[in-house]
Amino acid sequence: MTNPILAPWSTPFEIAPFSQISDADFEPALDAALAEHQAEIAAIAECAEPPSFANTVAAMEAAGEALSKVLSVFFTVAGADSNPEREDLQRRFSPRLAAHFAEISSNKALYARLADLWARRDDLDLSDEDARVLMLTHRGFVRAGAALEGADEARMKEIKGRLASLGTAFTQNLLADERDWFMELAETDLDGLPDFVVDAARAAGAEKGAPGPVVTLSRSLIVPFLQFSTRRDLREQAYRAWAARGANGGETDNREIAAEILALRDERAKLLGYDTFARYKLETEMAGTPQAVRDLLMAVWTPARAQADRDAEALTALMRDDGVNGVLEPWDWRFYAEQRRKAEHDLDEAALKPYLSLERMIEAAFACATRLFGLEFTPLDVPLYHPDCRAWEVTRDGAHVAVFIGDYFARGSKRSGAWCSAMRAQAKFPKVQAPVVINVCNFAKGDPALLSYDDARTLFHEFGHALHQMLSDVTYDSISGTSVARDFVELPSQLYEHWLEVPQVLRDFATHVDTGAPMPAEMLDKVLKAANFDMGFQTVEYVASALVDLEFHDGQVPADPMARQAQVLGDLGMPHAIGMRHATPHFAHVFAGDGYSSGYYSYMWSEVMDADAFAAFEEAGDAFDPDTARALETHILSAGGRAEAEALYVAFRGRLPGVEALLKGRGLVAA
Repeated sequence: MTNPILAPWSTPFEIAPFSQISDADFEPALDAALAEHQAEIAAIAECAEPPSFANTVAAMEAAGEALSKVLSVFFTVAGADSNPEREDLQRRFSPRLAAHFAEISSNKALYARLADLWARRDDLDLSDEDARVLMLTHRGFVRAGAALEGADEARMKEIKGRLASLGTAFTQNLLADERDWFMELAETDLDGLPDFVVDAARAAGAEKGAPGPVVTLSRSLIVPFLQFSTRRDLREQAYRAWAARGANGGETDNREIAAEILALRDERAKLLGYDTFARYKLETEMAGTPQAVRDLLMAVWTPARAQADRDAEALTALMRDDGVNGVLEPWDWRFYAEQRRKAEHDLDEAALKPYLSLERMIEAAFACATRLFGLEFTPLDVPLYHPDCRAWEVTRDGAHVAVFIGDYFARGSKRSGAWCSAMRAQAKFPKVQAPVVINVCNFAKGDPALLSYDDARTLFHEFGHALHQMLSDVTYDSISGTSVARDFVELPSQLYEHWLEVPQVLRDFATHVDTGAPMPAEMLDKVLKAANFDMGFQTVEYVASALVDLEFHDGQVPADPMARQAQVLGDLGMPHAIGMRHATPHFAHVFAGDGYSSGYYSYMWSEVMDADAFAAFEEAGDAFDPDTARALETHILSAGGRAEAEALYVAFRGRLPGVEALLKGRGLVAA
């Protein structure tokens, strides 16, 4: 029988036929796809004709279709709906894939063809897009070590394989810690918890097979528990478990893995002639150098820490009013910040959440895309990999644009966080293909599901990434959608968050889940005024993580990453009551793979741009100004990686922004 992953997909819009695929199909499909891709690459490398863009670069772009199908399906389910068999497959696939791609990047005959084309690039009469793809392909080979010889070449292959295995182990250890820990709550332990938190805890208990409500390490459950529970002892227990993910000793401890990853990355960079991994990694980003990143982060850190210190004094006073002595602890901050928010803004999240149902927030995200870009969303009834998933066809003027899939609820089989990926990227070569894009979130399940304001912002953020994928209009898969510099990729996502705060959007879609009544005007006003509430805390926990990431990779490799983390935080004067957003043992952005290594700063680099980009709509006098929206789509959302990020932004805005817009947007300086 033909493997259903490799067979032609006759499903609507050629969505992966999940209902026909079993875990037993993945390994034979990968075996066949790897062999096919190897043969395709060998044919290109051994081509008897002189190198041309068509027979080398374009041919490489066309190769690997079967492999792309296998990997898109497997890594979707491995991240969002894992099980022991998939985890075992992932552990075995990771080094094989690393070896496969290392073999391609070290293929001397293939590299010689690329080098020949690069040397003759001015005589090839290439289109701008073709020239860009040639540059990126050649540069990618050089940075992967294609020019290495002998022992250095062999060592680079070993490093890549080992890093792939370590990244998988880091991810699976973190998933195990998050999946296995939960704290059962007796009815007397529910003091202070609003109904939506109790409902989410009961749903989590049912999923865990517990007799009653539980707190898990899902952010959408543990954060509101820390906000509302009056039981300081239980808040401490929950927070300590949350902070200890990946650092509990035993088989799932990530600390030694992190140390080995850092050492291997440093060795990899030095093999390629760079002083540090950060210098290697940042060379191709907008920031360019570690010092540029450090300058940005410190420009934000100083006012953010000052604000956090002032806030800590106010929260400590509230704690004293409760009769609690001692210092303000990390498990106290969210609880007393919530009390302060109620007092200063008269805004109660328990009263707010019924106006932020998941259904209405999905509608809001879609409606903004309709007004800005003319997109329409129609539900699709197709089998997907989990019953919680939903799909929509995306059209414009009646023409098919994309398929969008949403997987919104937390579960034990899903890794933490939220992300967007393209199961199939937009491309026009070797054939025209429309994208299939997925947003994965970890919202607390309920009936109905209610979001916090932060959850709603996450939904808009990930949908901004999805728009970058869906509106892509380039020729080649390799520069499609979010295939851009890491510190540019967050611009569309963070920019889209601004539309959640457009008053008309909240008036239209923030309606009560039971009555359908719009959010009262006074509550809407409070929500908007409180948008920057506790921004000192939010900024400090983020910037601390970004600076630790940078210092890990720029300088002497730490033998003990936890000691180095403590040293960096001590030098910064990290407030006692604020923890890093992602401490080293659970810093998946940095250690699950190379994507955000030396690059966690990129959210803030992009925020400098997103604050300035939204100002373009404000200057036009309309958050949905059609000319500005058209320019945004033309120069950024549809452009993928067909030009340097700086050039794309300048084409949209006419200039690059400074950090001032970010500081004003976060309320850290006077507007």
